[in-house]
Amino acid sequence: MNRFVEAVSTLENRYIKDWKSRGGRVVGYTCSYVPDEILHAAGLFPFRVRGFSAADTTIGDTYFGPFICSLPKCMLQLAGEGNFNFLDGIIITPGCDSMRRLDECWRKAGEDIEGIVPGFFFHFGVPHKFTDYTLKWFTEETKRLINALNSHFGADINNEQLSESIRLYNRTRVLLARFDSLRTRKDPPFTGIEALAVVLAGTALPKEIYNAMLEEYLAEMNDAPGIAGRSRIMLVGSANDDLELVRIIEGSGGLVAADNLCFGSRLYSDSVDENSEPVEALVTRYLSHNECPRMYGDYKNRLLSLKEKIESAAIDGVILQNIRFCDLHGSENGLFERDLEKEGIPCMRLEREYGPLVETGRMKMRIDAFLERLGRRVVAP
Repeated sequence: MNRFVEAVSTLENRYIKDWKSRGGRVVGYTCSYVPDEILHAAGLFPFRVRGFSAADTTIGDTYFGPFICSLPKCMLQLAGEGNFNFLDGIIITPGCDSMRRLDECWRKAGEDIEGIVPGFFFHFGVPHKFTDYTLKWFTEETKRLINALNSHFGADINNEQLSESIRLYNRTRVLLARFDSLRTRKDPPFTGIEALAVVLAGTALPKEIYNAMLEEYLAEMNDAPGIAGRSRIMLVGSANDDLELVRIIEGSGGLVAADNLCFGSRLYSDSVDENSEPVEALVTRYLSHNECPRMYGDYKNRLLSLKEKIESAAIDGVILQNIRFCDLHGSENGLFERDLEKEGIPCMRLEREYGPLVETGRMKMRIDAFLERLGRRVVAP
């Protein structure tokens, strides 16, 4: 567990430093809709860009303005301070309007702050719907990314390399499915803080190293003593890579036994078809991955998926959190609350800030009240 926590507690962790010391190159990406198997096939280190550890948002406020999601502002803050200078490239997607603007704001900041824009800077378009014509568009966009990587890094991404990377990443997904089965059992052998650290580490480590660590951890946890007597919480909504949010919930006596987060179970909920043409298989898997509210017209399936997870994990209550100014999750959380409460599933909506603006005291008070409502609150040791 210490190795997982260490890997996610610093931006440029020791595995990245080791990779760079051997001449390896690191390419960051901002969204789980980027097929990072392609980066792996190019011999690159895929790294999910996060905004944690930003001490303020002065640079982010300058280029974004104040009334916007604090996650991309924290990312821009870290970029402007040089904290992402270890990146050899960055891929930014229009996951939402705020994240789309990260592309233009980072480029503009690079005109004013020398050295903060990596040599490879790519805007990767992702459609907002899964259908024939968007699949065609996303295929073209994915091939454009492959060509750009080949050209800039001197790579030669081919079907054999892509198939090998797909098999490796599918192995990760199989291991994480086993991990979820431990997490959702009656008395799980690890906390929600530990679970988030394990999943986050997969976005910040070479996959070969991560898979080996995960195999070892699963073997250790299989017969480990379980955690009992806490209210079982499911955490849903906006991107959360913050161990502290889970720490607040569990410090008040809850146990985050399941999630529906893009820095969480959305990452590994389905695999890539290993028997199809690799690019086609990747495009189909990533674009059909509709658990994010950015994907238009699929609310009913997202609600069904949520209810299935709630039942399988024996969840007592759901915390529907969103970062302030996140219209996508904020709106959908309102629908989730309406429909889940109708079925007797207790919900709490929590609007929060990300990074240095987070209001810990207010959140703790709200969470304490919710756990009291569940009627099974215990004080964690």
